[in-house]
Amino acid sequence: MLTSAREAYELSDRTLRVLAVLLGVHRERELIDGTSLIVYASNATLCERAHGMPESTLRRHLAALVASGLIARHDSPNGKRYQRRDAFGSVVRAYGFDLRPLLLRAGEISHHARAADIRRNEIALLREEVVLLVRDATELAQLGHGAGYDNGLDAIEDAVILAKRHLRRKLGLDDLAAIRDRLQPLVSALVDKLTPEVEETVPVTPEMIGSDSQNERHTQDSDKTLIELKEHSFQRPNAQLEKKALSPILSACPDVLPYAEKGVSDWASFVHLMARVAPMAGIDAATWQEACRAMGPEDAATTLAGIVQKVGTIRSPGAYLRSLSRKAREGGFTPDAMISSLQRKAA
Repeated sequence: MLTSAREAYELSDRTLRVLAVLLGVHRERELIDGTSLIVYASNATLCERAHGMPESTLRRHLAALVASGLIARHDSPNGKRYQRRDAFGSVVRAYGFDLRPLLLRAGEISHHARAADIRRNEIALLREEVVLLVRDATELAQLGHGAGYDNGLDAIEDAVILAKRHLRRKLGLDDLAAIRDRLQPLVSALVDKLTPEVEETVPVTPEMIGSDSQNERHTQDSDKTLIELKEHSFQRPNAQLEKKALSPILSACPDVLPYAEKGVSDWASFVHLMARVAPMAGIDAATWQEACRAMGPEDAATTLAGIVQKVGTIRSPGAYLRSLSRKAREGGFTPDAMISSLQRKAA
């Protein structure tokens, strides 16, 4: 726990290593209240246990542990560390480093460890979001140049270069949030400007799509997880879903039907189908999960069906789906307009 909580106590890795040596010298495996918790080993012994650490370095780390309040120093009259026993062999007095503060502060250490783990997870998630934004911004900028749309691309390319430079370092929540807040509006604005051109005027070769046999190797075990992610939503279908018919979606997006080995009979089988199609269309597991969380599995499946139907006019299905997921989280996207447009083209 203390390894996770070390920042709260301003402890380095080597300081924790010295603490581990002290705990190793202590004869008992557990710190038990009411027993002797004094470590009286000499500096020479501690240095040897620390794999030859210089004594000056050892003293510095011991001082850091005392300053943190995790151990206490009990000095003898002559400054040496030792224990004194009575006639029956029981320890009556000991001088050295007391480990009792560790026992007394165990709850506090556990609290700091949990807080540090939560913060570390938040940083990891935010860093992933920023990395995906950088990837989307790069792909969209390239797409903008290819479509002959250069207005405003300098700003997003400069932001990408700066973000990549910062991402080489270990960043905290505030730094990562600042990068995200700078990139998000630039990416959203570029998506809004490029989407009409991409969908109607820029035919390009799709990244990945083919027959089920050609793409068999892309079917992953994670598909089952992706399907089960929101499986409970089918146990109690809401009124809105019951009113939404599946057949018009299948009519508007017939290109997904060849991948349905057993046909599509209901929403559950449709979501199951699109979870299998996602990796074939170049949609990674994280992007598909995020779409399911942002839109719900039914709308995510519908959106992906629309993307597959228009795959010849969408250069990066992954970037496109991520941008739509961000809009859905903000309440700015549902797949209804996409399906209506495809229905008109199919008519």
